[in-house]
Amino acid sequence: MAGEQLQVLSALDLAKTQWYHFTAIVIAGMGFFTDAYDLFSISLVTKLLGRIYYHVDGAPKPGTLPPNVSAAVNGVALCGTLAGQLFFGWLGDKMGRKSVYGMTLILMVVCSLASGLSLGEEPKAVMATLCFFRFWLGFGIGGDYPLSATIMSEYANKKTRGAFIAAVFAMQGFGILAGGVVSLVVSAAFDHRFKAPSYQDDPVGSTVKQADYIWRIILMFGAIPAALTYYWRMKMPETARYTALVAKDAKKAATDMSKVLQVEIEAEETKVEKLAMKSANSFSLFSREFARRHGLHLLGTTTTWFLLDIAFYSQNLFQKDIFSAIGWIPKAETMSATQEVYRISRAQTLIALCSTVPGYWFTVAFIDYMGRFAIQLMGFFFMTVFMFALAIPYHHWTLKPNRIGFVVMYSFTFFFANFGPNATTFVVPAEIFPARLRSTCHGISAAAGKAGAIIGAFGFLYAAQSQDKTKTDAGYPPGIGVKNSLIVLGVVNFLGMLFTFLVPEPKGKSLEELTGENDEDSPELDMQPPTNRTVPV
Repeated sequence: MAGEQLQVLSALDLAKTQWYHFTAIVIAGMGFFTDAYDLFSISLVTKLLGRIYYHVDGAPKPGTLPPNVSAAVNGVALCGTLAGQLFFGWLGDKMGRKSVYGMTLILMVVCSLASGLSLGEEPKAVMATLCFFRFWLGFGIGGDYPLSATIMSEYANKKTRGAFIAAVFAMQGFGILAGGVVSLVVSAAFDHRFKAPSYQDDPVGSTVKQADYIWRIILMFGAIPAALTYYWRMKMPETARYTALVAKDAKKAATDMSKVLQVEIEAEETKVEKLAMKSANSFSLFSREFARRHGLHLLGTTTTWFLLDIAFYSQNLFQKDIFSAIGWIPKAETMSATQEVYRISRAQTLIALCSTVPGYWFTVAFIDYMGRFAIQLMGFFFMTVFMFALAIPYHHWTLKPNRIGFVVMYSFTFFFANFGPNATTFVVPAEIFPARLRSTCHGISAAAGKAGAIIGAFGFLYAAQSQDKTKTDAGYPPGIGVKNSLIVLGVVNFLGMLFTFLVPEPKGKSLEELTGENDEDSPELDMQPPTNRTVPV
């Protein structure tokens, strides 16, 4: 039986959409804007790093990063993110959301700047210092996932909570777009100022000495939006749910939210003390009670995010084929180093503009109407369909007349990832776990996703290599081929669809109603299984 809600939490749940909601979205969202910029901007400059630091005299093609170096440069930030999600997720429940929120931002600012200042005379030294700072950059980025999601869910009203959390995550799309735009501007400016011939005309002269500044400027620019957000993050009060339900300070929760909502709120200290004594508010993460109430929920959020990110980060498999097929990126030897950065940036910007950004905002628009479950199930279903449609007749899509069809199918696959599980796997873990474990459980779910991202980005980079030794990329062993890799990804998406049935539907419910934190203690209630159903019966 549900008990009476605290007045301060009820006021938040029933509040009309106000200015502070949009302020919270921007403050939390700018963190995600920076996260996406920092994580995805490295892919814009890896070709340039290869040309600068791994040039081979007399080679018919420009230098490229060796497979192990490429994996380290691209993947070390993902490893840092995974560690940061677990650590800061746990810390956010121990110290409070606001206390930890500033730490992650400072780490991101410092490491963004330091990444661009990577020093050393030898290529190994430059790559080693770059990887070191990229790891700690990822560590800070990882903390932003559980903290931003938890803060937004605890500030939002129950009617539009899904849209608000999804809007924070959707800022990723603008971060990816900004990375492409900054890279376009910087590379165009350098190309205009320092004209260079193509590689086939002059292998050494095609990479001007000043090109070394390009990748540094692009990476360092990520510090600016993070630094601009710091003051406003520190001005935000701690969330009322943490202050009242975890810190047990009813007076401070009421005072903080009275200022935010501009209404009088009673402190209700006696009621907070009673809530603290309930068994529903005392079990730990590694307890039987948690396993009984939320074990399947945590299994659902971790597996779906893990499976989604395997498929989502595997997009590197096809991008080079797609860009070449539609003529966005000519052969490397026909361009100078700055021209290549410009072409890659233009292609990434167009994809972000046409596919990535719209998908995110479709989720924002429909999540509180369709529900999280329906959007996630639909997204996984269409990703499965499009992956199999690409895989089974794969030879058909490789023929020149059919390549535009391949691009369209590819675009739809990732549109439904963003208007689907890529957004909902971020939203749901911030809603369905108790306040004292919310940030931790979101961090665990997000870390499972990043483990999937590492498999998707690098496992499939090796797996997708041709089965014929003579046709593999330089430095890579034979794999199972692109067709078989696409079939495996189709199966991964289908499994994601099945595991979605473990996740409850939080639409229209208060956080305490979902977690049972307001439930009255009774022997009968303790014997009952959790009542959150995924699909209404």
